[in-house]
Amino acid sequence: MSRTLAVVFSTAVAAISMTGAASAGCHNCYAPPPCTTCYQQQYVQPQYRTVDETVMVSPGATVAHRTPAQYRTVMVPQTVMVAPPSVQYQQIPPQYATRQRVEMVQPGYSYYAPVQMNCASCGY
Repeated sequence: MSRTLAVVFSTAVAAISMTGAASAGCHNCYAPPPCTTCYQQQYVQPQYRTVDETVMVSPGATVAHRTPAQYRTVMVPQTVMVAPPSVQYQQIPPQYATRQRVEMVQPGYSYYAPVQMNCASCGY
């Protein structure tokens, strides 16, 4: 009689604990991973950074300024050169600017993370 009473008591305790586990949302905890109730997909956003780089806007140049010879008439039949022809060079330096661009450091990705179920019977 005591054995029968012990079996009935343990069956009742097991039934109550299973009912509590099912009500806590643990009914799918025994499914193989990744079950949708035990694991949840997480997404990590891609990471970017801003890079400053120096770029050439215009290259340097050399400009030649030519001056023709200058003549004057000193006497009626004679014309003489007052200044010889010349060339002067002007150096123009290159022009630079800073440009910003955005580059991806790490692409986005997703992974499965276990969900905290707070279930006493299945351990989650």
